[in-house]
Amino acid sequence: MLTRVLAGLRARWITFAGSFVALALGVGLVAATGLALAATLDAPVRPPERFAAAPVVVEGADTVRVATPIGVRTSPLARPRPVPPALVTRLSALGPATEDRTFPVAFPSGSGPYADAEVVGHPWSIAAATPYRLTSGRAPSAPGEIVAATGPGSSVHPGDRMRLLFPGATGPGGTGRSVTVVGTVAATGFETALFFTDAEAARISPAVDALVVHADPRAVASEVEAAEAEATGAEAGEPRVSVLTGDDRRRADPDPDRDKEALASVNALLGTAAGITAFVSAAVVASTFSFAVAQRRREFGLLRTAGATPGQIRRTVYAEAVLVGVLASAAGCWWGRAGAPRLVAWMVDRAIAPAWFEIGDRTWPLHVAFWTGLAVAVAGSAVSAHRAGRTGPTQALREAAVDEGAMPRLRWILATLVVGTGIGLIVMALVSDPGGLLKRKTYLTEPMVLIAGCALLAPVLVPPAVRLLTLVAARLPGATALLARESASSAVRRTAAVAAPVLITVALTTILLGATGTLAGAKEAEALTRTSAEFVVTARGERRPLPTEFVERAGRVPGVVVSASRSTGVTVLEEGVALVPYEAAAVDPRAFAAVSALPVASGSLADLDDDSIVVTEEWLTTKVGERVGVRLGDGREASLRIAAVLRTGTGDHGVLLSARNAAGAPVDRLDITVAPGADRTAVTAALREAGRATGTEVTTARAWAAAHHPRTRETTRLGLLTVLGIALLCTAIALVNTLVMATSDRARDFAVLRLAGATTGQVLRFVAVEALVVVGVGALLGIAVSAIDLGAVWGALALLGVHTGVVVPWAAIGAVLAAAAVIAVVAAVLPAARALRVRPVEAVGARE
Repeated sequence: MLTRVLAGLRARWITFAGSFVALALGVGLVAATGLALAATLDAPVRPPERFAAAPVVVEGADTVRVATPIGVRTSPLARPRPVPPALVTRLSALGPATEDRTFPVAFPSGSGPYADAEVVGHPWSIAAATPYRLTSGRAPSAPGEIVAATGPGSSVHPGDRMRLLFPGATGPGGTGRSVTVVGTVAATGFETALFFTDAEAARISPAVDALVVHADPRAVASEVEAAEAEATGAEAGEPRVSVLTGDDRRRADPDPDRDKEALASVNALLGTAAGITAFVSAAVVASTFSFAVAQRRREFGLLRTAGATPGQIRRTVYAEAVLVGVLASAAGCWWGRAGAPRLVAWMVDRAIAPAWFEIGDRTWPLHVAFWTGLAVAVAGSAVSAHRAGRTGPTQALREAAVDEGAMPRLRWILATLVVGTGIGLIVMALVSDPGGLLKRKTYLTEPMVLIAGCALLAPVLVPPAVRLLTLVAARLPGATALLARESASSAVRRTAAVAAPVLITVALTTILLGATGTLAGAKEAEALTRTSAEFVVTARGERRPLPTEFVERAGRVPGVVVSASRSTGVTVLEEGVALVPYEAAAVDPRAFAAVSALPVASGSLADLDDDSIVVTEEWLTTKVGERVGVRLGDGREASLRIAAVLRTGTGDHGVLLSARNAAGAPVDRLDITVAPGADRTAVTAALREAGRATGTEVTTARAWAAAHHPRTRETTRLGLLTVLGIALLCTAIALVNTLVMATSDRARDFAVLRLAGATTGQVLRFVAVEALVVVGVGALLGIAVSAIDLGAVWGALALLGVHTGVVVPWAAIGAVLAAAAVIAVVAAVLPAARALRVRPVEAVGARE
């Protein structure tokens, strides 16, 4: 058996070389993306950074804890609690204690000396428990003096004067002021900080966010437990603080989960890339192997005539597939292991992944890639081998000459099931959960099912698609287009094998870029329709509070209606076991009604008050008038009446509360409209002047929506291009392999054309035109599949009340088709030119 297999490999090395390359590339891509994906599963374990020199840190609780029948559930609070003043006093009696306060700092000129970094303020005494040490100057000792962090990207020196703003400040010292830099400290990687005297920091932000205690950790924990046990009223039974020691002090660092959050987006990208890579690789490799086996029908017929049994033929094909599969999968794993670090370095260089991201020591992706490659190789050849083994000698020889019977009953059944499943999933999603169809996993998974079904139906779809594409060209003078049409129509297996990778790549390009562009446009359109304000003002940085001075000055501008919003959150215990957080905005109902145009499904926004809440259709309880139990942003329990229910739209719009239930959240958004009869020009000038004085950008509602809902973010665009680049690479290799295999076996066909009077140039033009026709067939089928998916996305948006146009990435589709056309023509013409070097009589005689 092995001798016969090796002999077959030597005799048909071109065919097996193409299969080997296609499989090795597919396995390599799966291995590389798998290794990178595995590296995102665990964030690096870091020691405490900010409070590295603190023995014990007592921090206000930042999570809500709820006991359920299946255990305690926790959820982050939108507004972490401060350390109670009484507890500060009790803990200070145990040993030296230092109060820490953290508050945002802004500059009237915009970014000030720190580019786009978010700057925070602290009291100077806390610096002793942190890595900050004076590098020049002295410590602040009087109001108006600060110590500033300096490092790459900033230029601050002792003696510098600057004006500061304190957005969201709650103390009497929260107004803007001019300060003098009296010292500098080296910047750190976890925050950009300015240090004030302890008294001035307390005036700006009276609440104590954390307390560093130099005492026995057990004594501190015991005192905290005693204080918690003595708590009464609404605070009873609720943890108000956390005692952090050792590595747990990491929880007191600024954004302690930033590494996990950074990996979350990388994981989503690589998960999409790995899934698409596996799908594309499996599809093109299976198509290549199936076509390679189908090419050998004449050989199978001769073997059957010579006395070989169907079982012997099948075993031979399986043995060849296993041998090629093992070698190619091993080579692909080696290539993937070598390429994974380069993939990660590319992602880091383009800020898709954090700078510390690297490949770990996991090896299971290599095992997955190896066995997947071997399984695909065997599966790709199994169907054709089984079919070839079932035919009789005479029938096999006839099929070798005429490409008939390409759609057996089993393939019809599979194609019908797969296409029906894909369409059924889309219809069910539109009927039951239109919002679910807008998720990336959904609008990518369902078209993959349709793509697979379309590939199974290719023998049926190819002839009409070819006729449609050549409807005009075949009637032009000359026989080239006509020959290309008839050749592509009759050799459906060859056409389907070449068109399959083009179909997949065009469909993925259209769906990935089209769906993301459509959803981005829908979010922008929705943001505009949900507000009737003429100006929308938010601070630089996500959810940063607006300067108090600007909020006050904007409210004093004559002829404006101003609605102030505060970002907070609520947590709901759903079905008694799931603690679900929701974003929320706290507003003044009357002012908000004057500048909003929210899509209300039931109830009325005018009914919103301190005892009610406005929810969305995503909630389990959506009956107006019913009460729902929630935890507010600071963890307090509240039972609120549902005043109105909003339509879901594109999702993630949160809920509405009154300003009283904002849990102390500062104003971070203003919606401003000009009152009837007011001087619009004067209002605009006054608002922009207030913005310039406080470093706040005043934008129109349309400009704000465009800035906050960009068509495609740069990192998203690069991520999508990475995925599409992988798919295009698979397409290129599959096209080259299939066309080289197919063209190498057509020497006799070319010789017959030469004997009929065709010149070498005419034959090569015929080959090139046929390759373009086949690429066009793949593009046509791919666009048809993507049209179904994009139509489903558009329909889901319409059902959710969002009306927007469908974005079709024509430029990207054109670039993919141009690349595929060039590759196909070159891969077809070069082997044909080589085959035409043989004299026509010799070529015909060689096949006879």
